[in-house]
Amino acid sequence: MRSSLRGAGAAAAATVLVVVAGSWFGYQQLAGPSCSGRIQLSVAATPEIEPAVKAAADKWVADGAAVGGTCIAVNVTSSESVDVAAAVASKHGATLAGVGQASGTAVTPDVWVPDSSTWLLRLKNGGATAFAPGNGASIARSPVVVAMPEPVATRVGWPDKKLSWTELLKAVTTGKSPLNAGIVEPTQDAAGLSGLLSLTAAASSTGSPGSRDAQEAMVGALRALATNRSSIRQDLLARFPRSKDPTAIANGLGAAALSEEDVMAYNQTKPPIPLAALYLDPSPMPLDYPFAVLPGIEPAKESAAKVLFEVLTTPGFRNRLAAQSLRSPDGNWGEGFKAPQGAPSPAGGGATVAPTGQGAAAGLDPVAIARATTTWSAATQSGRMLCIIDVSGSMKDPVATANGASRQQVTVAAATQGLGLFDDSWSIGLWIFSTNLNGSLPWRQIIPIKPLSSNRGGLQQGLASIKPSKGDTGLYDTMLAAYKEVQRDWQPGKVNSIVLFTDGKNDNASGITRAELLGQLKKLKDPEQPVQVIIIGIGSDVSLAELKSITDVTGGAPFVTADPTKIGEIFLQAIALRPPAPR
Repeated sequence: MRSSLRGAGAAAAATVLVVVAGSWFGYQQLAGPSCSGRIQLSVAATPEIEPAVKAAADKWVADGAAVGGTCIAVNVTSSESVDVAAAVASKHGATLAGVGQASGTAVTPDVWVPDSSTWLLRLKNGGATAFAPGNGASIARSPVVVAMPEPVATRVGWPDKKLSWTELLKAVTTGKSPLNAGIVEPTQDAAGLSGLLSLTAAASSTGSPGSRDAQEAMVGALRALATNRSSIRQDLLARFPRSKDPTAIANGLGAAALSEEDVMAYNQTKPPIPLAALYLDPSPMPLDYPFAVLPGIEPAKESAAKVLFEVLTTPGFRNRLAAQSLRSPDGNWGEGFKAPQGAPSPAGGGATVAPTGQGAAAGLDPVAIARATTTWSAATQSGRMLCIIDVSGSMKDPVATANGASRQQVTVAAATQGLGLFDDSWSIGLWIFSTNLNGSLPWRQIIPIKPLSSNRGGLQQGLASIKPSKGDTGLYDTMLAAYKEVQRDWQPGKVNSIVLFTDGKNDNASGITRAELLGQLKKLKDPEQPVQVIIIGIGSDVSLAELKSITDVTGGAPFVTADPTKIGEIFLQAIALRPPAPR
């Protein structure tokens, strides 16, 4: 079973490959007269596969592992995928929604075996443009299933009936007693992400893409899962009923997306109520355990890694995987593997096998992953936000890709749709800005920052009332006033933020200069009460350097798009960019 410390602070971070002096015990025995040198290869493997990788590597070393006369020692450590991903993201300047900062002591390994290729895809899509790991082929496989207590599974037709994701969606979101579903935080867990992708795909098919029905189904599914979400797998597993009492079964966790290996490992503990593994249609993305040689390692280590990969793809390794309740990459299993009841046999469990040399996520759309993780973060976090929309004259300009709708209309539509994701725990206010909107002031408050529980209707009306003015762009004065406003009633336990939409550079002759703005922001900034600033620039007249100079001081990020129809996607990314807590 995967470690119960997924995402847990220093203890988990400490497993992200810390090579201690003397850890290469026995190497002197290996590096005998026949060796012209030695290579120390570091491997970080996700906990459930680490014993199999370590056993195979140890045997290889004991048998005299060498490349071109150079002897090889291999140090395999058990490392949570999310912790290594945080370290790699930090090294390569990537941003992963929902993943905090790496520990200051964490270092990246030579070879990384995460539980899913989706980690590699997310890093690449998250801004790690120089991140190009070698190989990436799968060395193991575990289908993603929906785990249910057997009495609950029986009620939905298991093991005779094949359940679909659409049917599961209805079960968790409708009826007087919806199914009590949960999930391991999908931004930090690959099996959770796979389940989320399948469930949100089912929700999207409820109506036409982007329709109100589809969004309502999506939000309903996310909030149903969020009720029982956990950042720690063991905590989620503990919520399954531990008694055969009908009340305990009714009140316990009824369903969760987990790996087949998770279910098998859980049942090996002989719980009072075993879990059933339901293999839903369409099959979700399986865990595929890619062998990733991280960029920047020495050529000699790269050669050693190639040979180690060959060791991990021998027929004998399949049996080592079976002992860990894992399948081989083609879906088959080795000796001793006891498949759950109803498991497709043997290669039918999971998505289509990827071509040789590619991970199982090779055919997955990285945009779909980014959309799922950012939508989840936006819909399940709690925050306090001031939304500010540019109403300068240029916002009247039509958008060619939006059937002639203006920049203003496209921006308001994106903000209105985004509003539907936020639950009533959010507090949101609305300003507009241009020049001379309120006497000489360039901004005007439409709705003060208040809880959505009493403010949602007013915000919807306020957004609908926005119209472009004839003024220019008083960006600097507005930003300073907004920062003071959000900081004034700063609330702990929430992300306190400003999200500002603009289509131009600052243009306000009577206002403050950029130097004055940055100087005052530096004085106002309080590390104990951070205010995150997100600026979404629209069109070609925006200066990224100008916007970045502001967010570099405040924290947050600028997002710029030449195509205003992309604002909706960017808005989700912006909301998901909450200040990361140290890992």
